[in-house]
Amino acid sequence: MRNSGCRPDTSVYNALITAHLHSRDKVKALSKAFGYFDKMKSIDRCQPNIVTYNILLRAYAQAGDTKQVEALFKDLETSTVSPDTYTYNGVMDAYGKNGMLKEMESILLRMKANQCKPDLITFNVLIDSYGKRQAFEKMEQVFKSLLRSKEKPSLPTFNSMIRNYGKARLRDKAESIFKKMNELGYKPSFVTYESMITTYGYCDSASRAREIFDEMLEAQNKVEVSTLNAMLDVYCINGLPTEADQLLDLVIRKGLLPNASTYKLLYKAYAKANRKDLILKLLKCMDEKGIEKHGLEIKLRMLYGS
Repeated sequence: MRNSGCRPDTSVYNALITAHLHSRDKVKALSKAFGYFDKMKSIDRCQPNIVTYNILLRAYAQAGDTKQVEALFKDLETSTVSPDTYTYNGVMDAYGKNGMLKEMESILLRMKANQCKPDLITFNVLIDSYGKRQAFEKMEQVFKSLLRSKEKPSLPTFNSMIRNYGKARLRDKAESIFKKMNELGYKPSFVTYESMITTYGYCDSASRAREIFDEMLEAQNKVEVSTLNAMLDVYCINGLPTEADQLLDLVIRKGLLPNASTYKLLYKAYAKANRKDLILKLLKCMDEKGIEKHGLEIKLRMLYGS
């Protein structure tokens, strides 16, 4: 670029940073990206803009590096660049994912003080963060605020609430949200149904989970592998290895191809239940399907001998 007489500007550096962040080695990529960021600050025509900060903040948030997120956000606040809603959402998401709820709430207050209006992503970040920490009273308050606002809930809003209620074994609450989304005219996605299946699994209601699974199978004649794994996991955590084995046989007959995660969770469940017969059957099935065993036969010998 320089040889052609063109000089890089902020947008070029932003593109370079984005390109590096898509590489496989994330640690090296972040280091390289931050190096470009530092270089930009030393060139008048290439000063970082809000896009630059947002790209880096999101990258560090995804890496779980809250210290670097905080440092970068402080750097932004001392600069001439003004944070936007996307900026605040990214910082809150970083704190929320790491259970730092007070820090997340502090950013929300600063967001409002700077006249940046919360959007749907803001609400979803708060709902998911509170839900994961089982701060359900606060989660419900945010949900009520969302319903009163000009924003509308999305499927991820409902899925998050159902999933987190389920993990806390709050079946009635999860069912209430499922009912609410239907009343508001939202069509459940396969993720929604998976969340309900998992909820019933945590709440010792494998039969109800299976009803939902069968309804999906009948309506679509196939299900996502992740949905199958959710149903199999319900059987496994409820100590029902035979039912899990029968379901695996059923879906294979229907043409659904399980993945490596399917076999891994079944192996663990069968081993826990001391079902050598099912383990041997599973390993044979893996051979037939060409699934890599990753040392499962060695583990079998360690459990039962030769």
